Amino acid sequence: MAMLSRVADSLYWMSRYLERAEHTTRLLDVTLHQLIDVDPVLSQQRWLRLWQALQYQHPDDGSITPQPVVQLFTADSQYSDAIVSTITAARENARQVREHISSEMWEQINRLYLDIRQQISSQQWQHAPHRFYSTIKSGSHLFQGITDATMSHGEGWDFIQIGRAVERANNTANLLLSHTSALQTSQQDGRMHHAEWIGLLKMCSAFEAYCKVHTPDVTPQRLVFFLLYDAEFPRSVRFGADTILHSVERITRRNGQLRTGRPQRAAGQFQAMLEYGHNEEQLLNLAHDLHQIHHGCFQIDSSLRESHIAYTIDTAVMA
Repeated sequence: MAMLSRVADSLYWMSRYLERAEHTTRLLDVTLHQLIDVDPVLSQQRWLRLWQALQYQHPDDGSITPQPVVQLFTADSQYSDAIVSTITAARENARQVREHISSEMWEQINRLYLDIRQQISSQQWQHAPHRFYSTIKSGSHLFQGITDATMSHGEGWDFIQIGRAVERANNTANLLLSHTSALQTSQQDGRMHHAEWIGLLKMCSAFEAYCKVHTPDVTPQRLVFFLLYDAEFPRSVRFGADTILHSVERITRRNGQLRTGRPQRAAGQFQAMLEYGHNEEQLLNLAHDLHQIHHGCFQIDSSLRESHIAYTIDTAVMA
């Protein structure tokens, strides 16, 4: 193997954790913006969907108070997927492989970590949560730009791309799954749902890109197609599948493998599903399709772990 498994693992998870932090940030930021002049019942539905999208067990009685939820997902260091926890995990993975990333990358992720920790410890973020969330989103975008501009686009860079793409695909599938029922029954109250669809697109930083392809008159069918199958939008699942396949193929060639291994097969099947698997009845089959995306992400993750991270001597010889 050209790259040490420890290094590949740290780069992969550094990328996944930072993407997870940004995703949670966008969901919270958009949901808080939607609280203005909203019906209490609709507000509860939005918070329940957020809990579902972030795969956290919500209360049995369905009652949710916004402030504790925001505190949990933002600043509770005991919760492993809170923003503060995932940024800490991303920074720790970066620290473990400092010699394999650029100094500018380390400085940026360390700066973001220290800034977030300071604001949380002083409770400053609670007085201006939108500004706080903007800091995280900008910090994540800056890190990605610095990575592309200062790190050699070799095997380590490819593991970073795969980690981000797998995390995005999984997160987008979770987000759509939490809205499946509303998407399939959207004709009952078009005006109410239109605001929900705009919010859903904004949770993926996709509203402006969607409007450039279609119009601001968002429909569920177009929304689902755009977030799942658009080949040019960088946060669509299809775009992520293309990225994963390209990076896996580069790693395979770089390691001198003469036959297709499990990661390349998993990435190829995932990409083919996204390129050719959509149809006119996708809303009716949406839950099934989203579970297939989850399964594809799991297969890619486990195949990479088996072949490049936790591989045995026999696996290395067979590759």
